[in-house]
Amino acid sequence: MPHSTTHVLLIRHGQSEGNAARLFGGHTATPLSPRGRRQAQATARALQSEELTAIYSSDLTRAVETAQPLANLTGLTVNATTAFRERSVGVMEGLTFEAAAQQHPEQYAALLQRDFEHVLTGGESYRQLLDRAVQKLDEIIAENQGGKIAVFSHTGTICILALHLMGALDAPELKPVWISSANCGVTRIELRDDGFVRVLNVNDTRHLSGT
Repeated sequence: MPHSTTHVLLIRHGQSEGNAARLFGGHTATPLSPRGRRQAQATARALQSEELTAIYSSDLTRAVETAQPLANLTGLTVNATTAFRERSVGVMEGLTFEAAAQQHPEQYAALLQRDFEHVLTGGESYRQLLDRAVQKLDEIIAENQGGKIAVFSHTGTICILALHLMGALDAPELKPVWISSANCGVTRIELRDDGFVRVLNVNDTRHLSGT
């Protein structure tokens, strides 16, 4: 019998005004910059012929604004959820990286070290991010078995979800591994119903060459 394959596209939001100003985003509702809007349109054009079955997004403004052009072209609805938000960085939200390092050196150091279990003051740990995001991802994969899902999210969340799908977060001791996503970078993963996982692209930005 042929295997049923579910395709998952993890797409980082376009450049936000916060990205442009080099600010910590976290759960802050920062909109796309003009460049980010161009990136979102280019991403929509690149993905519109992919026969997507569903579009999901973090409910934060920068992610929804990136997903919407693709929804407009495909006639699909953007299913926005808090589960795919970026990691909350608590007291560092809205600060520049330099100000965060100066005002909250311990929190900033834990972030740079990718300490998986460290709960940021006023924020959350990567473990807490994993728990909320993976629960939702597993749910929508089950609902869209054999389909192709686009998930618009954030660099930290996409890293955690990609590592989860690869099975890299199942060990008792976790190494600090990081997968970076540029604005509107696309990571493509195929999940076969016999458990075989195929990583096709990580942070693909070829569609942004004109932006």
